[in-house]
Amino acid sequence: MSEQETPAAFGARAREWITRNLPPADDAGGAGGLEADDATELRLVAEARQLQKLIFDAGFAGIRYPVEFGGQGLARAHQLAWREAAAGYRLPVEFNVTHGILGPTLLDFGTQEQKARHLPRMLAGEELWVQFLSEPAAGSDLAGLLTKADRDGDRFIVNGSKIWSTGAHFSDYAMVLVRTDPDAPKHAGLSMLYLPIATPGVTVTPIKLVTGGSHFCQEFFDDVALPAASLIGEQNDGWRVATGLLFHERNMVAGNSLNDHGAAEGGESEAGPGGELIELARAAGRARDPYTRQLVGEALVLEALANPAISRVNALLKAGRMPPAGAAIVKLLNAVSDYRIREIALEIGGTRAVMSSADDPAGGHAQRWLGARIRTLAGGSNEMQRNAISERILGLPREPSPDSGVPFSQLLAARRRT
Repeated sequence: MSEQETPAAFGARAREWITRNLPPADDAGGAGGLEADDATELRLVAEARQLQKLIFDAGFAGIRYPVEFGGQGLARAHQLAWREAAAGYRLPVEFNVTHGILGPTLLDFGTQEQKARHLPRMLAGEELWVQFLSEPAAGSDLAGLLTKADRDGDRFIVNGSKIWSTGAHFSDYAMVLVRTDPDAPKHAGLSMLYLPIATPGVTVTPIKLVTGGSHFCQEFFDDVALPAASLIGEQNDGWRVATGLLFHERNMVAGNSLNDHGAAEGGESEAGPGGELIELARAAGRARDPYTRQLVGEALVLEALANPAISRVNALLKAGRMPPAGAAIVKLLNAVSDYRIREIALEIGGTRAVMSSADDPAGGHAQRWLGARIRTLAGGSNEMQRNAISERILGLPREPSPDSGVPFSQLLAARRRT
């Protein structure tokens, strides 16, 4: 491949390869992600590993990743050309988090050895990564985490628990935020480590969801020994790494990440549900009902807002006219819009939308509504996105922080007394 290949030529070459090598999207045999049952999800993950290896071997993986780490070293325009060429085909979207969040975080903060060892394997479909951030007792206060890592010579000993980790039960590695200095203020005593999930002492427990699947997990760490080389960034500088990770997460939702398979990102690459609602209205015998038509119109407007919002935020971020927290705008927009659209589907379909099977044109919408509620929490709740927008973009004053500058050990002692 020539370094001078234009996005148009790249897209044409990709389209020719895709039509010969990738299966149609409807051959997936069931929805993945939040709406999948356990058996379907595990099967799709196995298929995704094979597809990602196929794409990597053909020279189309990691389009914006550096060549030295197995990528193609190309521009966003080439990435968009790939996405356009691949529309309608089955893509290994199970690698979205690996390629869109954790790979870029490793690029930013990892050592040369860490990057050289793991990034090519991520791109080749050999390593699925997950983030271990949230904790049962911390709520939305990520810096208030209790999982600790004690330094013991050339290793860390990790104890604690994480929760709501997406796909931990089928992933290979995790980035885990831990407390390494309890006597420092809560943001200053954190470190980011990475670990093979099969490490002795790590227990992964899938959480059964109301959708029937187990997409999220809780993890327990009992004297988990990790080499000091597992540290990403500097010791006690983990908050900076976590902030970078969260930037990449929001950037992925905004459609501007290094992830090549944009089906889970929304906006530019995700097919909207407007057509589904029109079919639903017809199936429910309400296509001519004025209120139903108003609801469908509302959904179409929400759907139409996505692309302009993504383009505007991306342009402002690229020009340096908006701080990185700007990606929270699109994250919030997508979560609120998706949930409202799924509510509209239930209004139109009524009990039939809840009770019918997925084979019925009116069926399956209850599962999607349940999944949409999860999306208002996953990756940072709507309330956290509103805080980020108000404080970091609009410049509104922060709420008072009585724990600022206070050693975490003192905060923890006060918490235990209460």
